[in-house]
Amino acid sequence: MIDADTAVIWAVLVDGSKWTEWDTAVVRLDGRIAPGEKVTVFPEVNPERGFAVRVIEFIPGERMVWRGGMPFGLFTGTRTYTLSRQPDGRVRFGMREEYTGPLAGLIGRSIPDLAPSFARFAAGLKDRVETAR
Repeated sequence: MIDADTAVIWAVLVDGSKWTEWDTAVVRLDGRIAPGEKVTVFPEVNPERGFAVRVIEFIPGERMVWRGGMPFGLFTGTRTYTLSRQPDGRVRFGMREEYTGPLAGLIGRSIPDLAPSFARFAAGLKDRVETAR
């Protein structure tokens, strides 16, 4: 839960040039976070090897979906970010990753548990937004 307006959260979320200032799990982000654009994220766990994704859905203040993977759909990762205003005025931030394709089972077993990284991302986003007021 984040105590801020969705527009403020969204502005921070889509400003990839500043992610490394509040997301300790990312060492670099190349590209522009915008509809149809390609973004390459370089994670702390493997900073030399970035993973490229395309922004396939972009509903400002509500939802953003990134997708990347192997050719021919052999393995596809889809990450979804959501913001939903709650009755008390706060915003629920959600982040989900799904893997599909014939190689998803095999490759999925080699992917580390992303829960700690996602928790750090959410905490960093919350802190950035709430302390920027």
